[in-house]
Amino acid sequence: MAPLFTPADTAILLIDHQVGTIKLALSTPRDEIVRNTRALARTAVETGMPLVLTTSQEDRFQGPLLDDLLRIAPDAHAARVRRPGVVDCWLHAPFKDAVLATGRKNLVMAGLTNDVCIVYPAMSAIAEGFRVQVVADAGGSPTAAADRAALDRMAAAGVTITSTNQVMAELATDWASPTGGAIQRVMYEEILARLVAA
Repeated sequence: MAPLFTPADTAILLIDHQVGTIKLALSTPRDEIVRNTRALARTAVETGMPLVLTTSQEDRFQGPLLDDLLRIAPDAHAARVRRPGVVDCWLHAPFKDAVLATGRKNLVMAGLTNDVCIVYPAMSAIAEGFRVQVVADAGGSPTAAADRAALDRMAAAGVTITSTNQVMAELATDWASPTGGAIQRVMYEEILARLVAA
């Protein structure tokens, strides 16, 4: 088995979590996408992991990033890579340069939508020797069929398909450690609290 991802060797990339594109991700409930995106962003910020944000055509229907990302990660938000329209963000030099600058070879990616905005950069990064996990439930597609096709295509190319809780637990390694405790707190506050209270 390949080594697990850790906060010391991993960067989190959040791609096109914009107020317009989220309307296209009908295969996953909107509130679930927002909760999981918040959890990933907080995990990066609260453990000191590199966090790279990017947007596509903010001045069109895609709109700005979700306000949650501005509140959680103001520095990453200010440094976000604004793409003029390149679909595969890996092919947009400023984005790729930002990822390379992290020095990390393990990438956790999530974004909107899975069938357009994530599938291509995930496969491009794999082709260049990165290890990539795509967080399926922090994104979605216009239809369930489109989502399944995208996830299957990425998996066939060597991308690991994961969920928010799964990748957070992997990064935590040990809930009793300081890093694990921080990630557990984020997971509880963003995802588990409402389930426990139900």
